[in-house]
Amino acid sequence: AAFVDRLLPMPGEFIQYSPLSGQVMSGYWQNEAATKEVLQDGWFCTGDVGDIDAEGVVRILDRKKDLIVTAGGKNVAPQNIENLLKTCKLISQAVVHGDRRKFCTALITLDVDALKSFANQHHLGEGSYAELGRRPEVYREVEQAIEACNRQLAKYETIKKFAILEHDFSQESGELTPSLKIKRKVITERYKQVLDGFYDEQY
Repeated sequence: AAFVDRLLPMPGEFIQYSPLSGQVMSGYWQNEAATKEVLQDGWFCTGDVGDIDAEGVVRILDRKKDLIVTAGGKNVAPQNIENLLKTCKLISQAVVHGDRRKFCTALITLDVDALKSFANQHHLGEGSYAELGRRPEVYREVEQAIEACNRQLAKYETIKKFAILEHDFSQESGELTPSLKIKRKVITERYKQVLDGFYDEQY
């Protein structure tokens, strides 16, 4: 089993694992560039971002490539916040944005079954995903979930603005991988206008 052997003072603590004299891997097949990127000075670079608590327990927060650096120079691990947001039953997916921006924002999608249940409980009537997602009752429920999430975060990590999208992410739409992980780059490019709008002073 791999073990943490050294921590480097990089943003959010970049965790590296000892290759144990080549026992982890010797390199990528016919890909020297990729090998050089992950094997450095006898260490295997995992690309994980994490921290160590007072008892020495390592906590992995996110992937280094996904780390957000705000305009103020603060490091934000988006996956940590996204997982916190998804503890709300109504939220299916969340994508946190804010790289080189003054504050963090989020794109939110809704869980279809939870949305139908919420609509029934609050007597919202029948409607499509998009129609129910535009209801003020739904918006307020998501807003309250985000406010609860924000209370658990550092000020620079808090979500200042958000938008509920009119459909959930899927593999078919190209926004999820086969393992159902979000394709952050695809989503960021696809909803660039929405994301840029968050930082418009008129928004």
